[in-house]
Amino acid sequence: MLNSKKIVVILPAYNAEKTLQKTYNEIPFDIVDDVILTDDFSSDKTVSLAKKIGIDHIIEHQKNIGYGGNQKSCYTKVLEIDADIIVMLHPDYQYTPKLIPSMVYLIANDVYDVVLGSRIIGKGAIKGGMPMYKYIANRILTLFQNILINQKLSEYHTGYRCFSKEALLKINFKENSDDFIFDNEMLAQFCFHNLRLGEVSCPTKYFKEASSINFKRSVTYGLGVIRVSISYFLHRNKILKSNLFK
Repeated sequence: MLNSKKIVVILPAYNAEKTLQKTYNEIPFDIVDDVILTDDFSSDKTVSLAKKIGIDHIIEHQKNIGYGGNQKSCYTKVLEIDADIIVMLHPDYQYTPKLIPSMVYLIANDVYDVVLGSRIIGKGAIKGGMPMYKYIANRILTLFQNILINQKLSEYHTGYRCFSKEALLKINFKENSDDFIFDNEMLAQFCFHNLRLGEVSCPTKYFKEASSINFKRSVTYGLGVIRVSISYFLHRNKILKSNLFK
């Protein structure tokens, strides 16, 4: 706990056997109270390793429902166990859990409602091995979104984020996609509800075992980002309603 706030880390997992232990070992359990792992029908030993490690809550999907669907299971469970602050961390060790205290502190002390771990602040993305085409796409899409959503974020595409229970309750996350665009939809919803968004610089690591979508899926994701941004703009300006923003 921090400032009497219950802190829960969620790990949406898919074939994370090779990186789960390293990720878990760096979680700061001096402040983190619980860990939830949802396994999206992995073909490796992610679940058996999670049980061996002693993770508090493990949810096993009986079929693969997608990255967004996996997170929906996480957040449903988070609300069940009454977390005050939620940290969404990929168990593929691409983002360091060592930033959790800094991110949580900003929420627990009512500085922000949502804190993002940004790979773009500083030079962490390229230095960490982000493919150049992904970096360029990230910058272009972020500029596009900042204009349409009227924000000044360094990036909208990080998978490392921390937010309060109150922030989660404000959005209809179950309406979101079950695919990778879920994260972007969720962030747009936070913006729509005028939540206070902050960022911390986050080094990132691209390596063989770290999960990353291929070029084709990246194009699909990019088109989805454009759709979310336009939907936000049209809804905010009362031109065309979207179920994402209620």
